[in-house]
Amino acid sequence: MNINQSHVLLKDIRLQGFHGVLPQERVVGAYFIINVSIGTDFSRAMATDDLEGTISYADAYEVVKAEMAMPSQLLEHLAGRICKALLERFPAADTIHLEIIKENPPMGTDCGGAGVSVDVKR
Repeated sequence: MNINQSHVLLKDIRLQGFHGVLPQERVVGAYFIINVSIGTDFSRAMATDDLEGTISYADAYEVVKAEMAMPSQLLEHLAGRICKALLERFPAADTIHLEIIKENPPMGTDCGGAGVSVDVKR
């Protein structure tokens, strides 16, 4: 069997963070939804049922959680930090697709959220 692409996914992680340009955002905080897709060849794990042949999504979650705990003014900066940390922690990661959405952003409108999305490759 030939694999065209394979990804380890973390979907709809909901974490509180203190990211934002406005002073109150860094004091009160907000909730963020994070989606991560890590491109990696996990064909070995498919064949062997061995965790060593893939990227542990539990370990990837811990990386995201640690980066979310450090405030940034801009979600763009936070996204860059998360992607860099994931690439450093997981040498088998080839690509990362990351989305960060701030729930109820302070911009004077009712919306489902506002945020950023980025695709990076090693």
